[in-house]
Amino acid sequence: MTLIDWIILGLYASSTIGLGWWMSRRQKDTSEYFVGSGRMNSLLIGVSLFATLLSTITYLAIPGEVLGKGPVYLSNYISYPFVFLVMGFWILPVYMRRRVTSAYELLETRLGLSVRLLGMSMFILLRLVWMSLLVFLTSKAIAIMIGAGEEWVPWIVAVTGLFAITYTSLGGLKAVVITDLMQTILLYGGALLVIGTVTWKMGGFGWFPTTWQTDVWDHQPIFSLDPSTRVTVVGSVLSVFLWMVCTSMGDQVSVQRFMATENVRAARRSIAMQLSIGLVVGVTLGFVGVSLLGFYQAHPDLLPETGGLDVQADKIFSHFIAFQLPPVVTGLVVSGLFAAAMSSIDSGVNSITAVVMTDLLDRFGRKPENEVQHVRYARILAFGIGCAVVLLSSFMDHIPGNFLAVTNKTVNLLTAPIALLFFFAVFVPFASTTGVWLATVASVSAAAMVAFSGEIFGKDPETGLDPVTFQWISPVALVVGLTVGVVASRIFPRKDKEGV
Repeated sequence: MTLIDWIILGLYASSTIGLGWWMSRRQKDTSEYFVGSGRMNSLLIGVSLFATLLSTITYLAIPGEVLGKGPVYLSNYISYPFVFLVMGFWILPVYMRRRVTSAYELLETRLGLSVRLLGMSMFILLRLVWMSLLVFLTSKAIAIMIGAGEEWVPWIVAVTGLFAITYTSLGGLKAVVITDLMQTILLYGGALLVIGTVTWKMGGFGWFPTTWQTDVWDHQPIFSLDPSTRVTVVGSVLSVFLWMVCTSMGDQVSVQRFMATENVRAARRSIAMQLSIGLVVGVTLGFVGVSLLGFYQAHPDLLPETGGLDVQADKIFSHFIAFQLPPVVTGLVVSGLFAAAMSSIDSGVNSITAVVMTDLLDRFGRKPENEVQHVRYARILAFGIGCAVVLLSSFMDHIPGNFLAVTNKTVNLLTAPIALLFFFAVFVPFASTTGVWLATVASVSAAAMVAFSGEIFGKDPETGLDPVTFQWISPVALVVGLTVGVVASRIFPRKDKEGV
């Protein structure tokens, strides 16, 4: 990176701090801090939903997956219309009738305090691990872009975390949502700049493949009865559909944003905006992977390492940014990646803070005497949670797989079990507290066995694949959890005072 690139990166980081400080001057209570007083623009909320849930995963994983494994994973966008119908016309009308700060307030009414605390604890664990992983992966990519060694990754994590924690703890949800818009623009602009640079260097669109790249890409069928087949069309569509619905149902990050809109129609527009942006950006990033494949097939001498493209696929995007983009463009793209990491931290920190304040401090009578003190406590707590994320990121290097597999193994581990809590609480009248607890234990255990099947049962000695692919984590967790929950609720029926 040249001096001008560093200046661009510094200007972006400084602007986020300024925004957080400006927003902090207008906050008078925790309703403003956590849900923007429930009157935020629905389209802006939709952009924030996209940036929060898909930022670093999208920016890093999809180009590497398409380049090194094949484009079939992009078929997951077929699920988006179904996600919109299920969320917009089945889930959201139920949720929006109950205006809450913490999503886990919904659980106590039907299933009791213990299930509320269970859901809250699982959410906090999921978000801490997810934020730590995404910041770690992003920092590794930034290290490559700026020409730093692996030893600099912890310092990049610390700097990224410091900026995100500062503006989040100051500005609350409004600062998070507005910076998410800035980050989305940078993310998408960076992808377009990479495609444009490849096209310019190759004198046209000669990088676009006309046949299946058998020397690089995996065999990726429409469907397979072999559970070890890494990616299939059906598996991609099903796994992403379940992840999107489960995250929207049970994740405070999503529910908090729905509650920041005025009504069901506004929340539905937010979902539509989120999915539309996700489709456009995801397909564009798929083209980034294809364009980089064509470029390095034409110029193998420019590869970062010896060996096949499939082996080093996750590094090629970062390597291209570092060595092939012109000045200014490099600064903008690195700012986009920096933005992706911060959007992963800011939303998670704000949501965890809302949950801890509502489900623990306020619920158990530790509420501060006035709203000014309440907001101050929230900011201190947000800063502490962000610091925990930075520390936890140092352990993320031990999870096996490429970017896409690693993120699925962590993100999907608790997503379906958390959503099941809400499903039983809202849609299963006979669900009992004991039954739901047993369902959660069974669902988490099943998800872990699929996610780490290679480590538990051994990988295929010839292909190196896990015996069960990561695409089956959510389906298996849901089926096992639903079955155990229904049966256990019949065996251990609901008591009259449960949930009261």
